[in-house]
Amino acid sequence: MQRPEAWPRPHPGEGAAAEAAAAARGGTAQGAGATEPPGLRLQEPSLYTVKAVFILDNDGHRLLAKYYDDTFPSIKEQKAFEKNVFNKTNRTDSEIAFFGGMTVVYKSSIDLFLYVVGSSQENELMLMSVLTCLFDSLNHVLRRNIEKRSLVENMDGAFLVVDEIVDGGVILENDPQQVIQKVNFRVDDSSLSEQSVAQVLLPRLILFA
Repeated sequence: MQRPEAWPRPHPGEGAAAEAAAAARGGTAQGAGATEPPGLRLQEPSLYTVKAVFILDNDGHRLLAKYYDDTFPSIKEQKAFEKNVFNKTNRTDSEIAFFGGMTVVYKSSIDLFLYVVGSSQENELMLMSVLTCLFDSLNHVLRRNIEKRSLVENMDGAFLVVDEIVDGGVILENDPQQVIQKVNFRVDDSSLSEQSVAQVLLPRLILFA
C-alpha cells in the first residue's frame, strides 16, 4: 500500500484568489488550513502485516502456531479459529480464503496445511510471498520432506524458520535462501555456546572425580 501523497500548499495569495473565484461561482473554496475532503483520506500503511502463522495436520490439529496480535487472545479461541479455517479450506484447490474479516493464504503438502493470516485490507501478494518463503524454507530444513512426522522431529528448526520470516507481525524476510543462512547461523552459534559450556564444565568434573 502506498503512502498518501502530501496535499500541495498554495502559493501566497492563491488562497484568497481561490476564495474570490469560488464566491463568484456561488461556491466555497478550501483554504490552506482546511482538512482533506471527506472520503479521500487514505489509510496509513502498517508494518504489522501478518496476524498469524500456523501449520495443521490433515485432521485440523495444531502442530505449530504463532499469533502476533490479540485478535484471538486465548489458546481456545485460536484453536477454534484454526479449526474453522481448516474446515473451509481443506477440500478446496484455491490458495486464498476470506474468513471472519481476515485474509488467509494457504498451501498443503502430503498431510500438512500451512497458513498465513492477515487483515482483510492486507495485500494478498505480500501474504503469499510469506507463505512461499515459509514453504521453501521448511522444504530445505526438512530435507524436501514436508510432512507431519518430519516436522514434529524438527520442530525447533521450524520455529526458527518462522521467527526469521516474521517477527511481531512484521515481515523480516521473504527470500528462503536468506532465511536458511540465518537459521544455520543461529544453530551454529547455539552449538558453539553449548560446546563452550561443556569445555568449562569438563575440567571441573575431572577435578571432582
